Amino acid sequence: MSSRFAISFFALFGLLCAQESFPSAGLHCVVQTTAGSPSAGASILVHNIEKNADQTAIAGPDGTFTISNLTPGQYQLTASQRGFANSPVTAVQLASGQALALSLTLGPLVEPGGFFKRLGSAYADDWRGPASSGPEPPRRGLPSPLNSPPFPNSDWSYGGAPDIGAPDTNIPPLMTALYAGPNGKAWEDSHIKIYGWIEGSLNFSTSEHSNLPAAYDIYPNRVELDQAVLYIERLPDTVQTDHVDWGFHLSGLYGSSYRFTLNKGYFSQQLLLENRQYGFDPVLEYFDLYIPQVADGMNIRIGRFISVPGIEAQLAPNNYVYTHSLLYSIDPFTDTGIIGTVKLNNRWLLQLGLTPSHDVAPWTSDARPSVTACVSYTFSQGNDNLYPCINGLNSGRYAYNNLQAFDTTWYHKFNAKWHMATEAWYMYEKNVPDVSAAALLEKGANGAFCAPGQLRCFAPEWATENYVEKQLTDKSYLSIRTDFLDDLKGQRTGYKTRYGEETLMWGHWVGSTILFRPELRFDHSFDLKAYDLGTKRNQFQLAMDVIFKF
Repeated sequence: MSSRFAISFFALFGLLCAQESFPSAGLHCVVQTTAGSPSAGASILVHNIEKNADQTAIAGPDGTFTISNLTPGQYQLTASQRGFANSPVTAVQLASGQALALSLTLGPLVEPGGFFKRLGSAYADDWRGPASSGPEPPRRGLPSPLNSPPFPNSDWSYGGAPDIGAPDTNIPPLMTALYAGPNGKAWEDSHIKIYGWIEGSLNFSTSEHSNLPAAYDIYPNRVELDQAVLYIERLPDTVQTDHVDWGFHLSGLYGSSYRFTLNKGYFSQQLLLENRQYGFDPVLEYFDLYIPQVADGMNIRIGRFISVPGIEAQLAPNNYVYTHSLLYSIDPFTDTGIIGTVKLNNRWLLQLGLTPSHDVAPWTSDARPSVTACVSYTFSQGNDNLYPCINGLNSGRYAYNNLQAFDTTWYHKFNAKWHMATEAWYMYEKNVPDVSAAALLEKGANGAFCAPGQLRCFAPEWATENYVEKQLTDKSYLSIRTDFLDDLKGQRTGYKTRYGEETLMWGHWVGSTILFRPELRFDHSFDLKAYDLGTKRNQFQLAMDVIFKF
């Protein structure tokens, strides 16, 4: 409609609303742009001057909202929406039983100084603390058990899909600056986001040559660039149940952490042939299709994604602690294939996937058709979650990281400040060559310490870990990790021994964009010297990383 017709329509709407009879004092308003278009989704702040109290409302698809049952008095109203300047403050006086109709007009956004000034303002606002952002966005499901920040996630995590029913509340500084620019509404409407982080670290270790099998800080006594990561993604809207939605994710990682994400067939010569300190990996590339009509929502993911089970992940902001557990350091990293996730209800979630085995591209000779199946069960009003998985099941014959993994994770919330996460797995490969049979070994994969006279053998390992988490403030938390690994044939670490590890870490956020994680870590190998290239039984570290998000 033309702007003249639209303005006339809203004027007539206001007159009609003014004649309606409300049982008590109330406001019925419309939010529009200077062109007269309704502003669906705009946030309206209603401030009671006498009580110094605020209420918020969200404009509907036609730009209107209603607030009833207001006490008589003086009020101030302001409308806001990304991509627009706030409406002028409108002051009104409400009498008992009065119903008032009015309109609020958003102005064009004018941000002098360009993109970099808007980006700087986004960081300044973030570091000053959260501003009033209106009511919590709607979600389908149980309330979030955790606060994020300070913790990496607000919900008990599962892999292979977005959190079905949970809203996307991640608005990084780069997108804040774009939303506030001349094309901000177009960016918002596209639901495409560009963001990432840079992670640097420092460690002091009693080892001199290598911190392995500790990860990710494998180089002792030095400063490292662990991760420089760029994400481009669109998340499907899994809160709504009206229509099929879609999403995608593209990412690239550069840094010393590449060796813990790299798959054979994806630029793997950097590690397997050249053993580079720093490398690049296109770590995640996938497409999501969300179908709300199946049960309580189904997501189908196709592409390369993080190995589904487990507490930890390769990407730094998704972890409680900077360094990773022994359990995590030798289990599968990423998979390529297809996985379906079906949310049956608020308690049950099922997953079934098909991949070409772990850490290999489908076009490599190591590819083996493999099945992944997981069940997630949430109970105790959302305070407990069990997540058992069969991860990458096939014949199990020796190939590059062809691990047959059986994993279970248990999350438990004690109260508002304390929770814990516990994980255990059992893994194996069959027909693994003995360490002496060099001609039979796969490039980049260890042999096993088989019984005397055996050229090949069954090579299992098992591990367990526990995280105890304490929220100290809304910006800081404490992590205590206990970790045990039994590499029964030495096939995963190169040493046939049992390992133990204890880590104490303090995490502190500046806003939601900078995270400091200093930690103290002690490692021990029980049966032989397995640290510092087989020269020490014990290893002590003081380590810290800093994550800067953009």
